[in-house]
Amino acid sequence: MAKLLYQGHGSYRITADDGRVLYLDPYAGEGYDLPADIVLVTHEHYDHNKLELLTMKPDTVVLRAADMLIDGIYRTVDLAGIRVEAVPAYNKNHPKDECVGYLISVDGVMVYASGDTSTTDYMDTLSARKLDYALLPTDGVYNMDIPEAMDCARRIGARHTIPIHMKPGALYDDEKAKTFTVPSALLIRPGEEILL
Repeated sequence: MAKLLYQGHGSYRITADDGRVLYLDPYAGEGYDLPADIVLVTHEHYDHNKLELLTMKPDTVVLRAADMLIDGIYRTVDLAGIRVEAVPAYNKNHPKDECVGYLISVDGVMVYASGDTSTTDYMDTLSARKLDYALLPTDGVYNMDIPEAMDCARRIGARHTIPIHMKPGALYDDEKAKTFTVPSALLIRPGEEILL
């Protein structure tokens, strides 16, 4: 069974049952001790792509928005059973042609890594995908705020919705997290790891 370690801000690590390690938007917190097999970068802002934190293997696959969104087409890549599908992510601070989110399928679980975004039309299609986890930004400065993120959570319909990217310059915000009150809410603090 895969595990997800929330590192803080927009950074997290997924470890597959076979031991492969995927990092998403490395930047914040701790938990970069395991060598990377796959690295996903949603966009090139400094707080999402600090690759120097990682130990890379000779065959580490690094996928950035520019690799996964080409001429307006969102790509899907199958990495020996870990499927990564790029999806729209954008708002006034994040241009649609420079940013992506990801649907990650690993060990029979589907995770929506939304990236830095606000509400997108694409989110309305996700309820049909029967997602297990959705991770949504909630800072209200560079991305949507808590009320908008809760609306997105209802649209998306994942079994569990994890609020992240809560406060510029901070790993987490306990008070803000408590206001994320949709039925699917799952609060994970930096340094906590869950089984997916």
